[in-house]
Amino acid sequence: MPEILDQARTQVLGDGVGLDEAGVLAVLNLPDEHLPAALQLAHDVRMRWCGPEVEVEGIVSLKTGGCPEDCHFCSQSGLFTSPVRSVWLDIPSLVEAAKQTAKTGATEFCIVAAVRGPDARLMKQMREGVAAIKAEVDIQVAASLGMLSQEQVDDLVDMGVHRYNHNLETCRSYFPNVVTTHSWEERWETLRMVRDSGMEVCCGGILGLGETVEQRAEFAAQLAELNPHEVPLNFLNPRPGTPLGDRPVVEGKDALRAIAAFRLAMPRTILRYAGGREITLGDLGTRDGLLGGINAVIVGNYLTTLGRPATADLDLLDELKMPVKALSATL
Repeated sequence: MPEILDQARTQVLGDGVGLDEAGVLAVLNLPDEHLPAALQLAHDVRMRWCGPEVEVEGIVSLKTGGCPEDCHFCSQSGLFTSPVRSVWLDIPSLVEAAKQTAKTGATEFCIVAAVRGPDARLMKQMREGVAAIKAEVDIQVAASLGMLSQEQVDDLVDMGVHRYNHNLETCRSYFPNVVTTHSWEERWETLRMVRDSGMEVCCGGILGLGETVEQRAEFAAQLAELNPHEVPLNFLNPRPGTPLGDRPVVEGKDALRAIAAFRLAMPRTILRYAGGREITLGDLGTRDGLLGGINAVIVGNYLTTLGRPATADLDLLDELKMPVKALSATL
């Protein structure tokens, strides 16, 4: 067995201490023949430090398209020629989406808006929407509304939003190649305020944006430093009309190597399958990832792309004897 896996068995599985950047890079560079051993070790780490339960989440976009930022992967930017156009969701539709999500067995419903940060109108709609959902649906409410002020962080806590998603998207050194209308540091500051508020931090990113393997390792180390409660792991699904619309899809084995490496960097974190897994991994790869460190999934569709049917994921979890995490007031 490669030295890095022996080290990880002692350090990560045995002591619960994640690999550093150099260790993550070593896992990302493992030859194909050692990938099954890396995935098995990552699964063992997940089972020891997180347990067998899988957290299931649905997401809905409260405000879609028309975003003023230039994230080069995103079809919701109003600066690109992608076919997504600006749409707002009304409160009854939001409640209905939460009800449908709860029917799948999901414990988490995330409200997302394609904005730089929320304005007064959006915060008002959030307050009304969260109150309406909580009155009718037994589900946790999370939010992803871009960059926040301290006052907005405090308002979300007061509404009862228990988790906030704000992805760093990629490592600090590569970020300027992906976004120019705001900085990595601005995102980090929002995450710091969220963490200090007591809300759970959900922060991940997208692999396959053009970053090097070294930069993927850098990204994993920076996420580990933030110590988020949850890391959604996306794989680029190139969107027509965006600057990254012609990028190749991440190779399945590279995606699985990344899943194992990120788990070994963050042994206690919820590591969630998010966008792009369908085209990167397919059904077999999805199974391999669930047996290689993943312990959460987004079910159904994503914001602007189609996902697997929720029943397909739930049937797979049942087949793998992985219980869906029960709803909890604290998660």
